Amino acid sequence: MVTSKRMPCTGHKKELPVPNLFRVPLKKQIDDSYDIEIGMDLFSRLTADLSSGLLGEASKYALITDSNVEKLYARDLEKQLTAAGFDAHLLSFTAGEASKTRETKARLEDRMIELRFGRDSAVIALGGGVVTDLAGFLAGTFGRGIPFINYATTLLAAADASVGGKTAVNTPAATNLIGLFHQPKKVYIDINTWKTLPVRELRCGLAETIKHACAADAAFFEYLEKQIDGILPVQGKEHILDEAVCSHIARKNCEIKYNVVRQDEKETNLRQILNLGHTIGRALEPLSGYALLHGEALAIGLALQTRLAAAFGYMTRAQAQRVVDLLVRTGLPVEIPHAITPEALIKKLYTDKKVRKNRIRFVFQKGIGSMMRFSGGSYSQPVSEEQIKAVL
Repeated sequence: MVTSKRMPCTGHKKELPVPNLFRVPLKKQIDDSYDIEIGMDLFSRLTADLSSGLLGEASKYALITDSNVEKLYARDLEKQLTAAGFDAHLLSFTAGEASKTRETKARLEDRMIELRFGRDSAVIALGGGVVTDLAGFLAGTFGRGIPFINYATTLLAAADASVGGKTAVNTPAATNLIGLFHQPKKVYIDINTWKTLPVRELRCGLAETIKHACAADAAFFEYLEKQIDGILPVQGKEHILDEAVCSHIARKNCEIKYNVVRQDEKETNLRQILNLGHTIGRALEPLSGYALLHGEALAIGLALQTRLAAAFGYMTRAQAQRVVDLLVRTGLPVEIPHAITPEALIKKLYTDKKVRKNRIRFVFQKGIGSMMRFSGGSYSQPVSEEQIKAVL
């Protein structure tokens, strides 16, 4: 019997050509450090810093603000900059979250092009969180990136926009959906500007402040419980604004946020904890037609998050009630408006940035002053629609 050997087939196999590659090594270290100056009436400090070269070789400055701040402060700052010899141009847009859009950004960019701004330019963002978010995003893309500074005129901007470099605009689908990380060269927190804020805006800033305390500092939470009246006005009177209390609150906000951001600048995991209360809060803003301000929507999100956390055993009901009580004392809402249905809210939650594999995810407090860390080291966990409906 004769057996035959099977020979390997080699005639039809085509060898792949050796790839023609050119390696582009781009490893580098970048120092994006900057100062945050907290004080009163800081326009002269800003002007002096520009004279000292804070914004490098910039020769033209876009002073970007909104229609409210334009009337209160922006014209004065423009005059000071011009008097000091700077080529500064005031650009303003309609105040409000509804203006934080790609369309507004494009109009500002077109105006800068008309004024012959180029890569030797810089941006000064003067205003609240809408201004700093929008102007920072513009600075990050204009001329492929130009330097900018933030001059925060609200407690909300001091609490939320001063650290981290997150800039963005809203879309009809979701808030802050399009943006980038672009760090400022310096931040100024002018407590004196808080005196002109409506009480409602002050409360919104305190919502972010309470969030920071809930997430990372139990002692600061207790401080807020004791000192909340040092920043809110007495009914029928002008603002109290205890300068020592305001300065402490501003600094603690910066410290807490920095301690998170320095470990996770691009929000890959840990930085999610700063999203506490925002999962529901950010969904409520567009659903309300922006009738709810950011801080008000956040307060509702915080309150509902504590109910979920208590139901899951991450905090006691007494701790959850402390959070709600402080929000109520601050004058913030803690319930979803009747016009927004649970079904509409849950549908909107799927636009949240933490959603993975079509599952809604939340970050949760661990008691007061720390955050839950789940299996695999993640700081967020999936929550079912049924579990969310149970607290709505």
